[in-house]
Amino acid sequence: MACWKPCRLPALVVLMAVGLVAGCGRGPAKRSLIVGMELQYPPFEMTDAKGAPTGISVEMAEALAAHLGRPIEIRNMAFSGLIEALRTGKIDCILSSMTATPERDQAIDFSDPYLRTGLCLLIRNDAPIQTIGDADAKDRVVAVKQGTTGHAFAAAELKQASLKVFDQDAACVLELVQGKADAFIYDQMSIYRYWKRNPDTTRALLNPFREEAWAIGIREGDAELRSGINAFLAAFKTGGGFERLGDKYLFEEKQAFRELGVPFFF
Repeated sequence: MACWKPCRLPALVVLMAVGLVAGCGRGPAKRSLIVGMELQYPPFEMTDAKGAPTGISVEMAEALAAHLGRPIEIRNMAFSGLIEALRTGKIDCILSSMTATPERDQAIDFSDPYLRTGLCLLIRNDAPIQTIGDADAKDRVVAVKQGTTGHAFAAAELKQASLKVFDQDAACVLELVQGKADAFIYDQMSIYRYWKRNPDTTRALLNPFREEAWAIGIREGDAELRSGINAFLAAFKTGGGFERLGDKYLFEEKQAFRELGVPFFF
């Protein structure tokens, strides 16, 4: 999500995914690649019926670990804590639909972008809003999720609208459904999904008013891992990995975006 996505979880939950171990018993085993993500953003980061990690980012992480010849450990933690966990060495990288922003780039390094998306608007059906500019008026109420790039944009750019800040994106949508807010700023895919769940009370403006790129977060100065990740991303794209994941997890969305004439990011 293109987004900075805090979520209050009761405790750090460590979920293991078995990776490939190189060497076949020769020499010391390679250290696990510890990947941090918040497993509350389907279909990218989520859990299955048994509580195991699954989703687009999980499959990417498993493929990355295999490419590097290392076992993998996925650590599920609040999005708001991912950068600090990376900086303090608790995880090796962040693969959690994180937007690469200049502000975050001051704290960590990023891989090459692997997905391009953008900020869009979910609008209450009867609100007279057709553009992001229309949302910036004294009588407008805009909902945002705390810590996201949508929150940062609204705080910096919307000078007249009233902002309502929530911990969860579902709470932002509920404000629209209940008529307590006029618009919700979030990433393109999430806006589409919330619109499809609430077609009678909301409408979506799916052409991004601000483009963003997702990348893998890496600890500052870890040039070796950054090089390995960038090589993986290039090979994964060339080999059709992103296309396969898009077809597996986002087939309906790909078709819908094509029919709507909206560029699809995968």
